[in-house]
Amino acid sequence: MRILLADDHDLVREAIATFIERESGDAVELASTLEEALEKIDADGAFDLVLLDYNMPGMNGLDGLAAAIAANGGKPVALLSGDASRATAEAALAAGAAGFVPKTLGAASMVNAARFMAAGEQYAPVKWMAATDAAEHPLAAQLTERERQVLRRLCDGASNKEIARDLELQEVTVKLHVKTLCRKLDARNRTHAAMIAKDAGLL
Repeated sequence: MRILLADDHDLVREAIATFIERESGDAVELASTLEEALEKIDADGAFDLVLLDYNMPGMNGLDGLAAAIAANGGKPVALLSGDASRATAEAALAAGAAGFVPKTLGAASMVNAARFMAAGEQYAPVKWMAATDAAEHPLAAQLTERERQVLRRLCDGASNKEIARDLELQEVTVKLHVKTLCRKLDARNRTHAAMIAKDAGLL
């Protein structure tokens, strides 16, 4: 299995690569920026798995993820992070990430996660997701996973058409979700719903 690992912290990058190579014997190529990672994909062809540091130079949030997914020819691309929130993880998974991997994951678990994602599955550690979820605002408990995804895009200022495209839904379905969100958040309209979500720290 060929893996590309991109992280701008030298020690972290080397440590994770060593974990994977020692535990699995798989080859790991390294990059320190998104641009360098994309150049390697272009030069060497699609990798079986690409791991990107969420906060490294050039990522620009989930834009870097989208660029890497497009470049890697349909093969899995996942995000690494040391401090991202559950909301960020969920947004990444909704955007097509193969997984969201905490940098604190142990060596064996890191290798298992890599193999899981390379096999075409989505990965996010259950304990980490549950622990992060515990700090969420009480209003968040009223929302379904899909409603949260729609609400995040509302907060980004996306139109129903854009949300439908990003989440692979029918536009009429998005409209229903927006209507439900307004009711649950006691909001007058989509803009008010986004304001309530931001003020309450829901996402």
